[in-house]
Amino acid sequence: MALRWAAPGRVRWLARALAGPARLLPPAAATGPPGPGRLPPRWSSARFASTAGPGPGPGPEGPQRRVVVVRITSPFAWLRTRFYYLLIRLYFDQEFSVEEFTRGAKQAFSVVSKLLSQRKLDLLDELVSPEVLQVLKEKISLLPDSHRDALAADIDSIMYTTEGDVRIYYDDDGRKFVSILMCFWYLNGANLPDEVPGGAKVFQIVFGDESTKEKKHLLTANYEFQREFTEGAKPDWTITRIEHPRLLE
Repeated sequence: MALRWAAPGRVRWLARALAGPARLLPPAAATGPPGPGRLPPRWSSARFASTAGPGPGPGPEGPQRRVVVVRITSPFAWLRTRFYYLLIRLYFDQEFSVEEFTRGAKQAFSVVSKLLSQRKLDLLDELVSPEVLQVLKEKISLLPDSHRDALAADIDSIMYTTEGDVRIYYDDDGRKFVSILMCFWYLNGANLPDEVPGGAKVFQIVFGDESTKEKKHLLTANYEFQREFTEGAKPDWTITRIEHPRLLE
């Protein structure tokens, strides 16, 4: 996914940023029914482990490390999402590619999460819907520094990405919409407590030996991308839901 800075203080996406010729649009152009309720926790459907990678040898920095994320997916849910992807290609966008969309969604997640962490919300006007942006402005101002730092996800720190839900729907005016909820697991080195408010446990992974160990947290985020497919509408996507469980409540 290609990015460029169109002007100081603004972020713009190039064409084909997410699916086919689509790009992220000004949120005012993407309307429709609000998304479903909050995504249920998914910890029960995944297992996490820290393992030592083979690497060329210990070297000066010790053995290489990697994080393996194993998620057990319901066959019914997998078939359902693939059926919706087929409908998108048949009736909405013949060039739609799940792989290309996923790559673009990861890039968008990384960029938006960093802007949230830096409190640069004015740069999100053309990336996030106005309703979501207003809620974010209220929540970000109340976050402690450690929680705000934990929002940022480097692209190389994203361990696993999958779709949480795919919806095709029409509003009362007959406009057609597609929304795809993407779930991300990422590593972050923010100084978080072992437990965050609400008693939720934060997964921790330690790299290195006692003298060089580095602790990182395995966190999750859910971002929903929406596009209008009504004839004549711009082929653009916008983010209509942002959730960072245990951090951005």
